[in-house]
Amino acid sequence: MSSTIFPGGTFTMGDLTVTRMGYGAMQLAGPHVFGPPADRDAAVAVLRETVRLNINHIDTADFYGPYVTNQLIREALHPYPDDLCIVTKVGSVRDAEGNWLPALAPDQLRQAVHDNLERLGLDVLDVVNLRVGGFDRPTPGSIAEPFTVLAQLQQEGLIRHLGLSTVNADQIAEAQSIAPVVCVQNFYNIANRDDDHLIDSLAAQRIAYVPYFPLGGFSPLQSAELNAVATRLDTTPMAVALAWLLQRSPNILLIPGTSSVAHLRENVSAAALNLPEDALTELNAIAS
Repeated sequence: MSSTIFPGGTFTMGDLTVTRMGYGAMQLAGPHVFGPPADRDAAVAVLRETVRLNINHIDTADFYGPYVTNQLIREALHPYPDDLCIVTKVGSVRDAEGNWLPALAPDQLRQAVHDNLERLGLDVLDVVNLRVGGFDRPTPGSIAEPFTVLAQLQQEGLIRHLGLSTVNADQIAEAQSIAPVVCVQNFYNIANRDDDHLIDSLAAQRIAYVPYFPLGGFSPLQSAELNAVATRLDTTPMAVALAWLLQRSPNILLIPGTSSVAHLRENVSAAALNLPEDALTELNAIAS
């Protein structure tokens, strides 16, 4: 990195120190996260600007596109900066119509890890999240078999650290009985706060919590309170929503996605936004 100023500060996952303000590559694929981007050069520019802004935490998956985002990351950034942390996930595949299908069988998980390594041009994956549930909530049940497969791949030296996505507290505890977990990626934002207690529990264990859809995802956040605070602070509602997450807990890492350099800069600016107590009080009431 060219500067000692990191957006939102940093957090340590295992032996990896990452910026709390990260970047999620999902939106670099085509509509509905399927197919190529409308403007490949613009997508490459976003990735390069991400690194230029001192962000060293990029979230991706080989099933985004599929294959599109990993190929773009390699095209834009390889050979990678020494401190760049690329977090990927396995557990899903896409069919020819773009449907999201579970892919948790041992052979599917092994193939997914090798596919991520090949398309990203890596010998070892920094972090691999096991994606278990649907888009917005966990699917109850044991995850011991698929997580054990990833733990074996970690022992083989293909994965540095393990994480989980769309899981509940029982599943996290089950995974931890098999191998250490450095991060949990679940659906959470200022208006969807079912994981409040889980975030606090993970913070006590120094485990990162990475909310996906921090700005609402397919249904963008809309709130009169959010708009009012943004107006008072002379900023955007989305910047306020991201700043609220950073102030919510020190173990929260953000991976907002965009295919626009201008929007990327707006997102990163939220890391410098300090919400006063009266604003926090007003915002905390949104989900109550």
